[in-house]
Amino acid sequence: MAKIFVISLGCPKNLTDTEEMLGFLGEAGHEITPDENAADAVLLNTCAFIQSARDEAESEIRRLCKLKRKGIIKRIIVAGCLVQRAGKPLTEKFPEVDSFLGIGSITKIAQILSRPRHLFGAAPLALSRPQFKIQATAPHSAYLKIADGCNNRCSYCTIPAIRGPFRSKPSKDVLAEARQMAKLGVKEISVIAQDTTSYGVDLYGKPALLPLLKKLVKIGGVEWVRLMYVYPEQVSAELLNFMAKTPKMCRYLDMPLQHIADNILSSMKRRSSEALIREKIALIRKTVPGMAIRTNFIVGYPGETEKDFEKLEAFVRETEFDNVGVFTYFREKGTSAAQMKKQISAKVKQLRAERLVAAQSSAVDRINRKLKNQEIDILLDTPDSGRSHRDAPDIDGLVEVISKKPLKPGSIIKVKITGAQGYLRTARAV
Repeated sequence: MAKIFVISLGCPKNLTDTEEMLGFLGEAGHEITPDENAADAVLLNTCAFIQSARDEAESEIRRLCKLKRKGIIKRIIVAGCLVQRAGKPLTEKFPEVDSFLGIGSITKIAQILSRPRHLFGAAPLALSRPQFKIQATAPHSAYLKIADGCNNRCSYCTIPAIRGPFRSKPSKDVLAEARQMAKLGVKEISVIAQDTTSYGVDLYGKPALLPLLKKLVKIGGVEWVRLMYVYPEQVSAELLNFMAKTPKMCRYLDMPLQHIADNILSSMKRRSSEALIREKIALIRKTVPGMAIRTNFIVGYPGETEKDFEKLEAFVRETEFDNVGVFTYFREKGTSAAQMKKQISAKVKQLRAERLVAAQSSAVDRINRKLKNQEIDILLDTPDSGRSHRDAPDIDGLVEVISKKPLKPGSIIKVKITGAQGYLRTARAV
């Protein structure tokens, strides 16, 4: 049996693929090692969503090939989105890589280690269900992927081409995975998919996220359930009422909006509009007081005028989102937006990104002033820091804690906020 060192690049959804591959490897008797130099093989799970992600993945492949030439590692396995997207040319570009696995072939990871020959597999796209996963996150916090793929076909996005159509996991499999997490000591579950609010449409003929959540919160040991990647047009009053009355549901929504100008949203092939977005945010804040909203915006999309951007900038200032990711538009080959006229210069895109970050910074300053002296619960990630309901793992902010008593990671404690700077808050244990 082999010792495997694992590198996982990209988003939380990609990390769950890595955890599944670790599960298959562990089930087959292989050992996962934290020491790259002691490994018989290195498994690299790649991202290919945007050019910078592809550059990072290829840089890592070149580094591993160099280690192989020096005899430090014997075998290289490259898996994931880059393989799925690039296909055969990737095998020709990196002949020193022993095996390539597309997303749909990750169930073959253990078989590949027993075969000396080069293998390429990019299809079919199917949901894998290993007997168990090996968790790659903190012991008390885990990602629960309830679906894969996407049907939304946004004009700038490559996800449907890479991960295929939207496919929900049956609720019994999702709940079985969540129960296993709870047995292992997980207290916080972050529910993820490319489009969480579409869960169940393909299996049950209608959205089934709410029925799933109602069962999920009943699992003993799980204290926080966090919703990621929800679409505004599918955030219903029923879902919000459930979140408002259910203590285990974090008052947190990750709701990527991308823009606020109607003409840009339409060109992006988003289903939302300015009126709908404003209506949903008002409903969210009315129904669930204290709800933290995280979102993402793209600046410099083809045809975005200064007036369009100023509308977005003003929207960010006035709305006071708890967390905002700002991305400059990148002309992704194979997307409809890449063919559009009125592409924006790199300089203008960068300036707009800086302006939007500044707008969000001023909003965060106002949020921080309101937070001071509040008593809140936090989940400890280390003996002296943790996260509140408004902070998703590895994405949002932190709370540094001062306590007279030793604190245990994985504990949920009450603290009083004493100060804040940006997304870093300081607190005293109560």
